[in-house]
Amino acid sequence: MTAPPTPTPNPSAARRSIEALALGDAFGERWFPLFRDRRRAYDEIRARAVPEESPWPWTDDTAMALGVLRVLNDHGKIDQPRLAQVLADTFLSDPGRGYGSGMHELLPSLSAAPTSWPSATRALFGGEGSLGNGAAMRVAPLGAWFSADLDRAAEQALRSAEVTHAHPQGIAGAVAVAVAAALTAEFPNPTAPTPDLLAQVADRTPPGPVRDGLIHAIALPPTTTPRQAADLLGSGRRIRADDTVPFALWCAARHQDDLIAALWATAEGLGDVDTTCAIVGGVVGAGTGVSAVPSAWLGRREPLPGWVSAMA
Repeated sequence: MTAPPTPTPNPSAARRSIEALALGDAFGERWFPLFRDRRRAYDEIRARAVPEESPWPWTDDTAMALGVLRVLNDHGKIDQPRLAQVLADTFLSDPGRGYGSGMHELLPSLSAAPTSWPSATRALFGGEGSLGNGAAMRVAPLGAWFSADLDRAAEQALRSAEVTHAHPQGIAGAVAVAVAAALTAEFPNPTAPTPDLLAQVADRTPPGPVRDGLIHAIALPPTTTPRQAADLLGSGRRIRADDTVPFALWCAARHQDDLIAALWATAEGLGDVDTTCAIVGGVVGAGTGVSAVPSAWLGRREPLPGWVSAMA
């Protein structure tokens, strides 16, 4: 029996996604210094007061997304030991990017022994594995890369997540974001957004709290504000996939045709705002790219490595 052909990858959509993910990450991170006065932060976001400092460095969200994209660019799929090596080496070269405690524990051990990732990852958090949002925050470019095949996007997202997140909900968050990015990459025309984005993502997300949150997001009235949605769905304050992904994808679904509007709406939810904005940027940007982003924003964002712009 002849195997089905391998779907054609979409590196141009992946490049659009990583450019927008890095912008969302760097933009979101600008608000953390103001969180000592959350009311001021919220008021400035509502007033659309663009942070004036420069540059806007990106964080571990982008650093790890670049690692995933590097493996795809080199191998065409997720080679798990190679991804473990790349993520570990990226961490060791620049550990001050804001990595979570679990990655500080895990990644140094993987640099010397990348094939040990299954046991090392399962040992985190008392043997439960991480259900954090780290696998979800880095995966949108992968979804864009495999946009021609949603099953492939979900399967490769699972493989990318397993390297660091053994908990089923940490994996489910990555699957949801990858599927969302794959869908938006296939409908890049701003006048034709992906219909029923959240419903399509929920259908392909493994059962559990992440999927339940997506179903809750679908049911929110159209008049719901981002602040209300964040209160109902969570916006990453607990750094868990189920507390992050539903709100981020709700924001992305509402603003598929406008990256900047999507980022401002996401920032209104406060919480883990660099990660929610990175997810939203990666998903929305898989379709829109950053061509409509003000030049001042792009000029402030920390540049990406040169190999990214060389992608097709």
